[in-house]
Amino acid sequence: MRGAPVTSSAAALLRLELSLVQPALRTAAARMWRSGPGLPARYRHYLRTMHQVIRASVPLMERAAERCEALPRDPVAPPLARYLRAHAEEERGHDDWLLTDAAFCGAPPGELTAAVPPAHVAALVGAQYYWIEHSHPVALLGYIAVLEGNAPAPGLAGRLARETGLPPAAFETVRLHADLDDGHSADLDRLIGRLPLEPGQRSLIAVSALHTVTALAELFDRIATGPHTSGSTHE
Repeated sequence: MRGAPVTSSAAALLRLELSLVQPALRTAAARMWRSGPGLPARYRHYLRTMHQVIRASVPLMERAAERCEALPRDPVAPPLARYLRAHAEEERGHDDWLLTDAAFCGAPPGELTAAVPPAHVAALVGAQYYWIEHSHPVALLGYIAVLEGNAPAPGLAGRLARETGLPPAAFETVRLHADLDDGHSADLDRLIGRLPLEPGQRSLIAVSALHTVTALAELFDRIATGPHTSGSTHE
């Protein structure tokens, strides 16, 4: 028997669960962005790695929406598909922002697009494909909640420009995501509050979110410790 529709307390509970593990993610991000002579190389490594992650965002959402549209009798699926289709359009082209930033750092587009994605990037993104295909596409909401709930700090782009000596235009993606992602997180919280989620679906969102925190923290740690060579399969 399907549970009663939940209120925004479902989103609040997810945020509470995430608050218990997010200190590890913030610590990893702080190590990645620490001041010092290695910061310019770390930033270029960040651009390359995040391009590998972000270029998967729209295809992930489109595939999850397709799976929803194949579940017409599932009351969660239609509103979830509408959200994912709309959000995919909002996110479309963000991977190109990273290519532009990299160009201002002196990196040609091929340095990002031709690099072999390492296993830890595949672990972060690939788990979502598994849950979309073999469980329920609602899992993707946990992934989105973490990525958009941990936007760069508002002043980070300016600090990075000052400390790296790179042009301010090289940090547009960091700046824009600091501005945009708070509003996206609020939209997601409202959606989670409206969806008639079963207990198992709420658990799936939480499992996806917690995995994303763990995998993203590992990704940041690897950037923080290097090596910062392009195209490495062992980053």
